[in-house]
Amino acid sequence: MSILEATHQRTRQAVVSLDSVSKRYGTGADALLALDKVSLSVGKGEFVCLLGASGCGKSTLLSLVAGLDRISGGTLDTGGRAVSLMFQEAALFPWLSVAGNVELPLRLRGIPRATRRERAEQLLEIVRLKGFGHKRPHELSGGMRQRVALARALAQDADILLMDEPFGALDAMTRDILHDELERIWREQELTVLFVTHNVREAVRLGDRVILLSSRPGRVIEDFPVTHQRPRRIDSPEVAGQAAEITDRLRAEVARHAG
Repeated sequence: MSILEATHQRTRQAVVSLDSVSKRYGTGADALLALDKVSLSVGKGEFVCLLGASGCGKSTLLSLVAGLDRISGGTLDTGGRAVSLMFQEAALFPWLSVAGNVELPLRLRGIPRATRRERAEQLLEIVRLKGFGHKRPHELSGGMRQRVALARALAQDADILLMDEPFGALDAMTRDILHDELERIWREQELTVLFVTHNVREAVRLGDRVILLSSRPGRVIEDFPVTHQRPRRIDSPEVAGQAAEITDRLRAEVARHAG
């Protein structure tokens, strides 16, 4: 991707917009400020990664965008677009088949049985699990379970996909394969992705931009454009070089907070 293309991405229509968003838990002297005046804009079709030390509010930010929690101050706007959230744990229902897990969001929306079965088959093919619909979650590997979770998230027909460390518990090889799959699905489905990770190389491998949050309370302290041509390899010199730059900035922030 050229610098010109990256600039175009950042100026395209914003589908997620946070303006001075704060989140406080509790009241009075015991209140905990998790996010402090975070301003962030994500353009349509962008893949944006969030990085920061543990406890900096990355997951809190996703919960706010997903509408699972209320902001304490500022404004947050997704333009009424559908949002789906995928977690580190697949959280599949063990008593349901793979297809049944994928169908669940469709069932909750009142989609007729025949239509939702057909859609589940389509989604399982998208995540390359065609033929596994009859299996139970315990029969699948960790990577396959995350593919099912991704299919279930896609079943919500969301424009915005929020991902909270979805590959954090997987081995390096499986994670690398799923990076390729996620990138393919992101392009094919024309999704906007906001992706939380602790892995700096993963962020540079996947993102159009990497947003670095400060230690608690979380604030945006850096916005790194990633302009390396896709597809990228997580161990390429370009990815490793930019990851080292971002890691140095993150270490400086953690040291500042510790001091």
